[in-house]
Amino acid sequence: MQEDIFRNISKIIERDSKVTTYKFALLRGLIDIIQENSPYISFSGGRAHFPTGLLIEKWILYYYPIIESPNAIPQINGNANIAFINQLRKTILFYKERGGFSTFYNDLKTKGIPKEFNIEFLELTHRLHNTITRMPMKHIGYSVYNTHYSIFNFQSPKSRLRSTSLLDLQFLINNLGTFSVPIDYYDAFKVLGSFLSGQDSILFKWAEFSVRASGKNLSIESVVNEVLRSPITERDISESRKIYNSILKKESRVYCVWTGKAIAKYDVDHMIPFSVWKNNDLWNLLPSQKTINNMKRDRIPSPEVIRKRTDLILYYWNLVNQSQPERFRKEMQVALLGDHPFSTWQDIAIQQLQANCTYLITGRGFDEWNPK
Repeated sequence: MQEDIFRNISKIIERDSKVTTYKFALLRGLIDIIQENSPYISFSGGRAHFPTGLLIEKWILYYYPIIESPNAIPQINGNANIAFINQLRKTILFYKERGGFSTFYNDLKTKGIPKEFNIEFLELTHRLHNTITRMPMKHIGYSVYNTHYSIFNFQSPKSRLRSTSLLDLQFLINNLGTFSVPIDYYDAFKVLGSFLSGQDSILFKWAEFSVRASGKNLSIESVVNEVLRSPITERDISESRKIYNSILKKESRVYCVWTGKAIAKYDVDHMIPFSVWKNNDLWNLLPSQKTINNMKRDRIPSPEVIRKRTDLILYYWNLVNQSQPERFRKEMQVALLGDHPFSTWQDIAIQQLQANCTYLITGRGFDEWNPK
């Protein structure tokens, strides 16, 4: 990895235009997608390619709590508003009496946006796409290369979006085109992304900008709290527990996913720990013996452990698929399958799970777990 890339990233964060928070949102979104090791990432021509829909999802999740906040948190200098504020406010208002931020995200990931709100949501995604591709993607890197679109390239959607479609995260992934960055930047963000913290971090710079833009009427802490607010705030294992309780009722036992032993009492374990990856997808929640779960804690199962327990993992995944097919398939597609068809999901999902664990252990430095 070239040393120049690290200097360039520092220069971009410090010197590129800071009229709005768009630069911070774009870099944060790119890093989050890379750190999540999305199965939709592909490589060709010396560049890493990503669905723009994943980036639009991130921007909605970043700006929703900021705009919803009772505190005025500026995202642009002066008296102007961010380009998509009207469309985002309509979304916030629509969901205000329907459960708020968490309900919106659940609809986006699983159920789909309610049909009566399709047109308004498409307007939001269209405005976000235009904002991202015409503003921060265009300008990021100008301080380094003195030319526009020097780091980010994008490919527009091939067809016009229709409000009659089921609007969910998969729709965004499939229909909003792609963007790419040079492979050197991808490698740098894969290694350094999680370390961009402290006073030079993207989140801190974002908060610092908002404090200055407010005339210092806000504190860094209050802005950071809103910027970091997520629709996934706690472990939600209720649906998984219903499935495994039904097995217990029928069979009088379940099997610990990590030992294969029959147990009458169980914990629902996040295979990839919640503290590492705030993911409550059904495929990530499997029954474990309580003592084993306590031993595993926040460690990452080794690829070899996944290989040894593949039959039992697939056994539970099939049960979940039978019980909650729509949710299971959507979550599986986005997290583990990517562009691979669901018809061949089992082998691909296990391979991607192993790849994610390898990345977290070797690339991110999390502790490996190998039960005896």
